[in-house]
Amino acid sequence: MKISADFTTIPDVFAKHAEPEYQAAGVPVVSFPFYVDDVDPSAQYLHWTFTDPDSIPVCGFEWIHWTVANLPIAALMYDFNDSRALQIPPDFSRQMVAMIPEALQGRTSQASPFVGGTDPAATMRYNGPQPPDQDHDYYLHVYATKNPLKNLAGGFWMNELVHALRDAAAAGDAADQDAIFLTGRA
Repeated sequence: MKISADFTTIPDVFAKHAEPEYQAAGVPVVSFPFYVDDVDPSAQYLHWTFTDPDSIPVCGFEWIHWTVANLPIAALMYDFNDSRALQIPPDFSRQMVAMIPEALQGRTSQASPFVGGTDPAATMRYNGPQPPDQDHDYYLHVYATKNPLKNLAGGFWMNELVHALRDAAAAGDAADQDAIFLTGRA
């Protein structure tokens, strides 16, 4: 598997400098597009985490911006004749609920009791980069499995996803994974 995007710095519309109409509760909520190429043919489901390790010195923990589980690859109309055909489109986070209801999104750090966010548009979907101090490097890690992950429900926490991925790997269900770093502007 190979993860890529058409940019290395996340465009403003998906991040801190998004126009107000692309925000909810002051948080950018339009997710960025990316590609998943050369997926293992046995893979049937995608899962991912999008986090900010550079937030640790700022807030004391790695900020969770987006988690997705149990996205059927077939729902993305993958064309095996086109190596760039598997694209996660722009604004997928807000559209996924209606388009692919069996896929799940988890909570972001905005949902933390330490942060106090309550708007589901910011706490249960993509929560765009907003580095307060300097440019940050964000980590998109995509996993593929043969079967859906077990024991997850919408609004799961990232640790639940990590445990489910570990259990899938232990059961021989993990098929593939890759990750990239993308920069978010301060």
